[in-house]
Amino acid sequence: MTSQTTLDASGAGDGAPAAPLEAPPSTGLRGHPWFTLITVAVGVMMVALDGTIVAIANPAIQKDLDASFADVQWITNGYFLALAVSLITAGKLGDRFGHRQTFLIGVTGFAAASGAIGLSDSIAVVVTFRVFQGLFGALLMPAALGLLRATFPAEKLNMAIGIWGMVIGASTAGGPILGGVLVERVSWQSVFFINVPVGAVALVLGLLILLDHRAENVPRSFDVLGIALLSGAMFCLVWALIKAPSWGWGDGRTWAFVAASVLLFVLFSVWETKVAEPLIPLGLFRSVPLSAGVVLMVLMAIAFMGGLFFVTFYLQNVHGLTPIKAGLHLLPLTGMMIVGSPLAGAAITKLGPRIPLAGGMAATAVAMYGMSTLKADTGSAVMSIWFALLGLGLAPVMVGATEVIVGNAPMELSGVAGGLQQAAMQIGGSLGTAVLGAVMASKVDSDLAGNWTGAGLPKLTPAQLGQASEAVQVGVAPLPKGTPEPVAAKITEVAHHTFISGMSLASLVAAGVAAVAVLVALLTKRGANAEAGAGVGHI
Repeated sequence: MTSQTTLDASGAGDGAPAAPLEAPPSTGLRGHPWFTLITVAVGVMMVALDGTIVAIANPAIQKDLDASFADVQWITNGYFLALAVSLITAGKLGDRFGHRQTFLIGVTGFAAASGAIGLSDSIAVVVTFRVFQGLFGALLMPAALGLLRATFPAEKLNMAIGIWGMVIGASTAGGPILGGVLVERVSWQSVFFINVPVGAVALVLGLLILLDHRAENVPRSFDVLGIALLSGAMFCLVWALIKAPSWGWGDGRTWAFVAASVLLFVLFSVWETKVAEPLIPLGLFRSVPLSAGVVLMVLMAIAFMGGLFFVTFYLQNVHGLTPIKAGLHLLPLTGMMIVGSPLAGAAITKLGPRIPLAGGMAATAVAMYGMSTLKADTGSAVMSIWFALLGLGLAPVMVGATEVIVGNAPMELSGVAGGLQQAAMQIGGSLGTAVLGAVMASKVDSDLAGNWTGAGLPKLTPAQLGQASEAVQVGVAPLPKGTPEPVAAKITEVAHHTFISGMSLASLVAAGVAAVAVLVALLTKRGANAEAGAGVGHI
């Protein structure tokens, strides 16, 4: 049972005192904070797991549905585009109509779309329903944070967000393991069918437990033009990041979409100052801690998602591990996020976010530097040290940056704040993969020809060198059919050495990003609402 006073801080920007708003009291199971946490965790787990589990199924989908490589890329890109573009608008819908309703719609739609994918017999249908998964996932994620913010008293919120972050981290890192087991032992369809019973459990729990909380002064109208401008800006930005690896960073099309994104963001910012009830009140960003939290989430995702992208290729293509064994090698990362997230929540409650966040990003920087030292013959014990340190560093950032963003936003904008947090992570992950991928590609392109001739291998034509470079960028040795064993061994050695040099440089860049994030973390502080509300509620 809980009674909570949440605070309307809409006037914080102009010095007006916050007006207390009484949240509806809970009775029995309905509205109980810890049962609410369990309910939203089940739904969030489904979406977070789907972000990585599907990657393992892609080769099987490609073979079974006779799809091209470009088609398979859209299984990921379609989902990511829909999710990233819709998150902030979805958060606004939760603020307007209630986070309970948007959470239940998101859970139901995500599970239904997953079942439809499992029944699909063409790649076009798979991609279509992946887009629907992204749209419904966007409804679900900000709503989960909005429900936690409204249900937990201030002094317990960090612990709740810690467990929420633990679920996301564990699900993301555990996706390749579960995906490998399902694909190898059952079928690729099972990767999607598993969401149906999970979604059903989340729906039943949601109907029984979740209590709708709404702030009194929530906006009653929709900023339709603002939604269109922001969605267009996000689409152009994400599209440029998705296509940059194939188009090239110097290609005019890449920069045309970047320029269009910047223009739309500018127009969006101008419009938001003129509309009566804006989609995102720009006054939110007058809060230095909130702005720092958004930037910190982007930087964390660049370092984490971008760095981890190459680790999976390193484990599978350089060390020759199966997807299941590769996933098991990442258990130290998963385990430390599971252990570290609730501990980080407790530390942030006691110390405030600044020290844990800065310490977490410092540990992430050291871990990424350590990963830059990995070699083709590095043992599991050494890898485990760096993976564990990475998990330990990420845990306080996942928890603390989320609390800083959501806690520094007014209660009536908690959904928008949750959407900002998730959008920052998605954009950061896309930036990390694109930018660090460009670093990797540049390093491989510059080193491969010299390494190839230095090993005494026959000279390649420019076309052959380009094909070999594409293979080496993911750790694959470009072996033509019938290559003699001694020559194959040399080619493999050159390919792995060149790949590792590229991964090392990309990891060093990620370490530099994490080091910059340490400075950003020093600008954060506990949410104003959390400070004002500390000690008001009880569980």
